[in-house]
Amino acid sequence: MAPPIDYETLRLIWWGLMGILLIGFALTDGFDLGVAALLPFVAKTDAERRMVINSIGATWEGNQVWFILGGGAIFAAWPFVYAVSFSGFYLAMFLVLAALILRPVGFKYRSKKPDAAWRSRWDWALFVGGSVPALVFGVAVGNVLTGIPFRLDGDLRSFYEGSLLGLFHPFSLLAGLLSVAMLVLHGASWLAIKIERGAVHDRAKRFGQIAAILSVLLFAIGGLMVARGGMGFRVTGAVDPMGPSNPHLMAMIAAPGAWMSNYALHPWMLVAPVFGFAGPLIALAGIRTGREVLAFGGSSLGTLGIIATVGLSMFPFILPSSIDPASSLTVWNASSSHVTLFIMLLVTLVFLPIVLLYTAWVYKILFGRITLKDVGTNPDFY
Repeated sequence: MAPPIDYETLRLIWWGLMGILLIGFALTDGFDLGVAALLPFVAKTDAERRMVINSIGATWEGNQVWFILGGGAIFAAWPFVYAVSFSGFYLAMFLVLAALILRPVGFKYRSKKPDAAWRSRWDWALFVGGSVPALVFGVAVGNVLTGIPFRLDGDLRSFYEGSLLGLFHPFSLLAGLLSVAMLVLHGASWLAIKIERGAVHDRAKRFGQIAAILSVLLFAIGGLMVARGGMGFRVTGAVDPMGPSNPHLMAMIAAPGAWMSNYALHPWMLVAPVFGFAGPLIALAGIRTGREVLAFGGSSLGTLGIIATVGLSMFPFILPSSIDPASSLTVWNASSSHVTLFIMLLVTLVFLPIVLLYTAWVYKILFGRITLKDVGTNPDFY
């Protein structure tokens, strides 16, 4: 018996859900990464650094679950994408995971000794654990936009022909810097809400203003590079959204400027880059006027807009190939089976609301500013 939702619709739903999971990761664990990247610069004393660490100490593990969910969803719903990306980006992913491992170790070991040098080394480890993933995630997105050097043979085996250093080209580095600026802004906006007003609060606001301006500038420069640099791919010939997942059944070519064509075909998609520009500007206004909730809302809006801009610009492509466009993976040729997508959707409709409700409850319970006094008197703080 066929599922009651047609294959095309399920593929579109899961493409949207994949975007939601990535955005959810950026909105939650993103400010954790931003706070860690800011740690050595906004907090000067040990007490100040403990206050900054504890602004994310109770929630970072739950936030990181979005990263795991995203990887699991790609594995289950888009197996071709998982196989190519996780094998091709193996060394880059290892770099990210090694940096992420520093976070729990840093949180747990930093306060085990009162020695200042010991704590300083772990503070810089936390900085690495926040800044390196933010940079590499952006570099990965930059490479996806320019195309990944992989090909599929007749048996659909993937062959990656790139290198780790080859991932770091000018456009991907710009995308990486944009990712860092975006998440630093998000982290600074979180600190403005979460910690007491004072020296650390003021430093976080200053870095947030710089990050907001850089986010707008780098997003604009990246857009110009995409438009004038001729990046993009296009599907040629007939498309069967209900057909089997086999990249060899679709004809695709590299097409200069193709990433901009969706906005002419679907003008409503322009809302994404508008959010990408408006969000950091709203955050900047919120920071300067002392309206911290507005600042955090603006940074969240900007993060959503920047990530959505990439996804909507590339649709229906998910992972284009720079050396063999015919091997590119799209929404229509890289998904799991019809039945698999439907069963996964049922599971998601049950458990995703539970996760969201639990997350909202946790943040409600933990609502409130952290003070230097709390750090000195609460034995459960890091």
